[in-house]
Order: sequence, then C-alpha cells, then structure tokens
Amino acid sequence: MANIRKLQKEQTKERIVAAAIKVYSEQGFSTPTTAIADEAHVSHGSIFVHFPTVESLLMCLLDSFLQDITVELHSLCESDDIEKLLAMHIDVLIKHEDFYKRLTREASYLPEEAKNTFIAIQSTVSIHFLQALEHEISVGKIKDIPFHMLFNTWLGLIHYYLLNGELFAPHDSVLTRYKNKLIECFMALIKQ
Repeated sequence: MANIRKLQKEQTKERIVAAAIKVYSEQGFSTPTTAIADEAHVSHGSIFVHFPTVESLLMCLLDSFLQDITVELHSLCESDDIEKLLAMHIDVLIKHEDFYKRLTREASYLPEEAKNTFIAIQSTVSIHFLQALEHEISVGKIKDIPFHMLFNTWLGLIHYYLLNGELFAPHDSVLTRYKNKLIECFMALIKQ
C-alpha cells in the first residue's frame, strides 16, 4: 500500500511539473499557481505539498531544463565541427522552444536563483561552443574573433528570432523554420 501511495505522489508531482511547464510557457512565469493546478487536474494545495513555494517549483523546472540541455549537449557533442554544434544547439532548443522563449523573455524578472540557473544554461552551451571554436580557429576555418563576441552573437541571433517568432514564423516553430538559414548566416560571418 505504501508503494502505491508513493507512486501516486510521484505521478501527481510529474503532472504538476508538466502543467507548470505548459502554463508558464504559454502565459508567463507570473501566472498564478491556480492555473497550474487546473491544468494538472489537482487541488491547488497539492502544488504546495510537493513544492513549498512558487520559487521552489520554478527552480525545479529550471534545474530539470538545465539537466536536459546538459545531458543532450554532452551526448551530442563529440565533434569539433562548429556547424554541427550549432545544429545540435538549435535541435535541443527546438525540443524546449516555448519554455526557452518564455525564459529568455522574462529572465530579468525572475528571482536571483532562477537568473543564475539561466546563466548556467548559457554556460553549459558556451563550454561546448568554446571547444569547437578553438579547434576551428586553430586550423584556420574560423576568424580569430574573441570567443565571447562569437558566442554572444550566436545567442543574440537565436534570441532575436525566438522573441520575434510571430513575425518570422506565425503559428510555427521559428527555430525549425530558420535553423539552416541561421547556421548558414552565422557561418558566413565567421568563416575565414
């Protein structure tokens, strides 16, 4: 009986997390937890059984997102080819596009711990980016531009398209639609 109760509790927590991702992606991080409870089909109090504060719920989502990105990038990044890395980065973001877009849009309004996690997400990507760039610069394929400028230019390009997705791909994934063009344009800027 205790195992059944434990399983039910875990399933409820998973429903709350999935609902929070959906609600926050669609409505923003200031959306009341009642909307999350409605989406998860649980009582409002159930949220606080699993997450004592709204911030703890948000941190659970961000930590899970960071973990997913880290695992996916580590498993995919076995190449020093910058073009492949850019494609992998976009592929990972496509899987989480709505949540990442909302996170990018509202990061400056989030609690400090959440902002730091957002920075950690970018740092995870930057480590792989740096490794590939160092290799490509050393063999003369890429211009010797300061790393932070290359990385920030790439992120700026991605974030611009994400935040203006309704202009570029109404009712569609902007990253899916423009993946090849974004990579092609960025590579044209940095190739020797």
